[in-house]
Amino acid sequence: MDQTSIDYSNILEQAQHYVRSFFDTHVNDKLIYHNRKHTERVVESAVQIAQHYQLNDAEFFIVKIAAWFHDIGYLTGDGPGHEERGARMAEAFLEGTGVDRGIIDSIRKCILATQLPQRAVTLVEQIVCDADLYHLGTDEFSERNKLMRKEAEAVHNKKISKEEWRKGTIRFLESHHYYTDYCRLLLNEKQRENLARLKAKEPVDEEHVLNGLLRQHGLLEPGGKNGNPLEGLLRKAGVSDDPGSGDGEMQATKEKKNKKKDPGRGIDTVFRITSNNNQRLSSQADSKAHILIQVNAIIISVLLSLLLRKIEDHTNLAIPATMLLFVNLVTIIFSILATRPHIPPGTFTKADLDDKKVNLLFFGNFYRMSLEEYAGGMLVMMDDKDFLYGSLIRDVYYQGIALGKKYLWLRWSYNVFMYGLIASVLAFLIAALFFPSK
Repeated sequence: MDQTSIDYSNILEQAQHYVRSFFDTHVNDKLIYHNRKHTERVVESAVQIAQHYQLNDAEFFIVKIAAWFHDIGYLTGDGPGHEERGARMAEAFLEGTGVDRGIIDSIRKCILATQLPQRAVTLVEQIVCDADLYHLGTDEFSERNKLMRKEAEAVHNKKISKEEWRKGTIRFLESHHYYTDYCRLLLNEKQRENLARLKAKEPVDEEHVLNGLLRQHGLLEPGGKNGNPLEGLLRKAGVSDDPGSGDGEMQATKEKKNKKKDPGRGIDTVFRITSNNNQRLSSQADSKAHILIQVNAIIISVLLSLLLRKIEDHTNLAIPATMLLFVNLVTIIFSILATRPHIPPGTFTKADLDDKKVNLLFFGNFYRMSLEEYAGGMLVMMDDKDFLYGSLIRDVYYQGIALGKKYLWLRWSYNVFMYGLIASVLAFLIAALFFPSK
């Protein structure tokens, strides 16, 4: 069956209904983490990553079906081997739908790739694997990790200490890495924060540490027990027992903890992802323009070498041939304009630097400057947070402006080629049918 005629969206809806119904009819109270909610979260993450990479219909179908079936094997047996069972269930579900065997094999490989340690090779496998462990780099990690611990205790019917689970989770986070650059840019930093937070929770005998500090400063008799050591410390330090008159330093520390987290890291991540997206879109536009240039150059070459040499014998085809040549030429011109670079003067002045109007992150503004001048400007920019973020905003903005112009020329190229080709073919048909050569 022709794969282009398959209604992937209809099969996806059926798969979604099937998996949800299977979870609802095969309830396992021990699956506190690997339940329907988790599967739906993974599907949502997989769609988000897949949309970033602009997958075609077949690839998107592979990713989404694999995400739906990746953990369904938990409902038909123990944890070990659930990937293989889920892959078989996906395969059985797709039998008879007309989906190509190669696509079914890709779905199977995606599901098997999620087995720990993950082994993803293709982009669709990498997307499914990253979606499965997406929460490791989010604020939901702590909550989801607790659910996993509760599920492990329920499945194995034994208590797992927090310390034992913490150490195992640390080893897992240290060994895990995201495959896609999208997830690395978006989630790596938060995953490192989650790991650092776990490592900071070392078990401490707080009373022993406090007593040691008191003895060190002569506030507690060696080996003695003079009531509450903390109260003794506060009295000798001249701090009132009144809770309203707490120590200034302690109050400042408390206020510092209550401050909101610095959003700087999140802002940096947004800039990195946006810039990466712009570069990817620019590369796609260049690739499409080069394809148009090559196709039209081949058509022109064929016309010049075959048809125009014999135009005297086929005078009726002169007008259609000229039309097609004109269409090819205009398409090539627009495609070249889409890829032709615009180079600024390559210099900036001290006034530009003082007014914070220059973008030192774009090579076109400094390629004619000396290293010393550029380094001096960069140091000024890095020392001024407003200047730095202003430059990042300006860089993203002008990337968008350049992309807009590039895609506008590219759209004109495709329009001229599409409508011009239709008109030329019609002209050839009219000339051949109504004005035959003599």
